Amino acid sequence: MRSHYCGEVRASDIDSTVQLYGWVHRRRDHGGIIFVDLRDREGFVQVVFDPDETPAVFADVEGLRSEYVIEVSGRVRRRPEGTENPDLPTGEVEVVGESMTILNRAETPPFMLDVEDDEVGEELRLRHRYVDLRRRGMAERMKLRSRITRVLRDYLDDHGFLDVETPMLTRATPEGARDYLVPSRTHRNQFFALPQSPQLFKQLLMVAGMDRYYQITRCFRDEDLRADRQPEFTQLDIEASFVDEDTIMDLMEGMVRRLFGEVLETALPEPFPRMTYAEAVRRYGSDRPDLRIDLELVDVADLVADADFKVFSGPATDPHGRVAALRVPGGGSLTRKAIDDYTDFVGIYGARGLAYIKVNDPAAGREGLQSPILKFLSDAAVDGILQRTAAEAGDLVFFGADKHHVVNEALGALRVRLGHDLDRVEEGWRPLWVVDFPMFEWNDEDNRWYALHHPFTAPRDEDVERLESAPGECLSRAYDLVLNGTEVGGGSLRIHHEPTQRRVLEALGIGAEEAEDKFGFLLDALRYGAPPHGGIAFGLDRLVMLMAGAHSIREVMAFPKTQSANCPLTRAPSEVGEAQLRELGIRLRRPSGGSSEG
Repeated sequence: MRSHYCGEVRASDIDSTVQLYGWVHRRRDHGGIIFVDLRDREGFVQVVFDPDETPAVFADVEGLRSEYVIEVSGRVRRRPEGTENPDLPTGEVEVVGESMTILNRAETPPFMLDVEDDEVGEELRLRHRYVDLRRRGMAERMKLRSRITRVLRDYLDDHGFLDVETPMLTRATPEGARDYLVPSRTHRNQFFALPQSPQLFKQLLMVAGMDRYYQITRCFRDEDLRADRQPEFTQLDIEASFVDEDTIMDLMEGMVRRLFGEVLETALPEPFPRMTYAEAVRRYGSDRPDLRIDLELVDVADLVADADFKVFSGPATDPHGRVAALRVPGGGSLTRKAIDDYTDFVGIYGARGLAYIKVNDPAAGREGLQSPILKFLSDAAVDGILQRTAAEAGDLVFFGADKHHVVNEALGALRVRLGHDLDRVEEGWRPLWVVDFPMFEWNDEDNRWYALHHPFTAPRDEDVERLESAPGECLSRAYDLVLNGTEVGGGSLRIHHEPTQRRVLEALGIGAEEAEDKFGFLLDALRYGAPPHGGIAFGLDRLVMLMAGAHSIREVMAFPKTQSANCPLTRAPSEVGEAQLRELGIRLRRPSGGSSEG
């Protein structure tokens, strides 16, 4: 049996005999002596085969090809002086092969294993994921993910949390993303839903007296995909009783600090800074700001409200509008083409244009500026903009003017893009708690309120009585953990009084009958002594992605789906036979064109 992993052979093993298993990464023939780089999940070791020492084995070694699976036994020795490889942990030693057995042959792999991620098409990599995972970078990410989950479990175990599983087959939820539905054979014409999160079950565990719960679990959402989204993903789910916001946030800070300390040997700040939702959106245009970028938005609506320029004056006088400026130090050197490219970029977020002022000499006032919009602005407005943005010679000031959400999304995204393009991203890690979120957000299309987080988030005590009269002004007891511009965790204190839960559902347009139908089990539970409780859920894939320095969560998942939510490896989703559909009581409608929809 194996005595060592290939990547774990060291100088301390010199003169000992080792038994190794692995894949042939490379075979090299040097003057009759064959060198085999043998690879397993822990790395590489060089194995030397000499025909004078092992003539019976040598003929088989000559037939080795890349990715053959072999067993090797041999003696460890120090590499000859001058042939060491300081880039390998095993670079001081080599194994003199004494026996070798081919356990399995391999066809030529579909791509080389020493390529970078972007050198092979993702579709090809995912179709042959079992080969892709052999690559050093991918193997290291899988090991990193395993280490991260072990540290998280150890911390939560140390702090009295119980690992409890919750159901995978549950009922459809009325809010949020679409559910994946599972037809029931035994309950004809009825469906289970795969959970978007264990939210209600973990609250029920608190009612049951479990006190502190966690689970690393799969969740499912049938929604449009992005680089950090998948139809199925992994969540670190946490809930605790008899806590307030500070207790939860302090516990989670300790967990994240331990994680980064043990895994990356990096010290994070203590405590993490906190910022209200309102301040984050005002200064950065986003509720998940990247604090490594020092660019900020500045409100200038009051300066341009009287401007003879409806693009500015309209939003400036609209209670739902915003006019904001974004100063870009040194941005005056941007070409017109670059500015046009940024204009196209903000158009993705609904912005209808991107006004700007180039600042050549702020001391000269209007004469020291360059912009097609200057003729529409008064001297007082120009002076006010220069003063408020603290613009200096060589700077450029961009403007966004539209509805609040359009300006925030467009300038918030532009701020991040400029930070990366102009090399204004600081090194290191900048965690941030964002707190005091609105309870609800208004949807003009549906003409109703939606929960900004979820319907079970507790309002601030002082806002409970305003749920019916002023829902748009109510703030929640929610908190999100943001790391370098990515939300890695979100949570809240929960509603633990049944009357308050009913009032929140009513504010969301969910009447008493619908509430009883969809959430009756939760409402019943809240009447049987529910303790104050709250929790948080971390997107484990996102967290690993950040810590691994990967560009997509697909790079830290063993078998992810593509952006179109299919699996090139197994060719899922796929059609099923008519017999199985009949058994489930399902008949497909086939529109013209030949495709099927259920």
